Amino acid sequence: MPAFAGLGAPHWNDRARGLFTGLTLGTRSGHLARAALEAIAYQVRDVFLAMEADIGSRLEVLLADGGASRNRLLMQFQADILDRPVERSLSPELSALGAAYLAGLAVGLWSSLSEIESITQPGDRFEPQMPASRREALYAGWREALARATYLP
Repeated sequence: MPAFAGLGAPHWNDRARGLFTGLTLGTRSGHLARAALEAIAYQVRDVFLAMEADIGSRLEVLLADGGASRNRLLMQFQADILDRPVERSLSPELSALGAAYLAGLAVGLWSSLSEIESITQPGDRFEPQMPASRREALYAGWREALARATYLP
């Protein structure tokens, strides 16, 4: 639970604390690194579910960009834990590129959104592969860790 300075969306708990659970004598640095990556995916799932609840509709795909999206393990685990495809942009900073496209549209560099769409290229797509029983067991473990990290005595 990467709550070293509290938890943000959708939990908004500044008193939450970071923790690792399930450590054994066999735990190595690679296990901790993987746990940190998986925690990103769990937090994204929490936000994704909150968004679905807010809009009252199912979201069909997650569009990913940014530095962490370069990690194939994270992108596959994200698709698995969401049970939705994840599409990774070829541009690691698609948000900035999108702002540049809109600025270009505003000053007449492009005439329409469809013109911008025609110059973009699809990225990698990660399809869910994890069995539902495994996905829900892992997510239940995350929820249990979340309860421990946010317990307020």
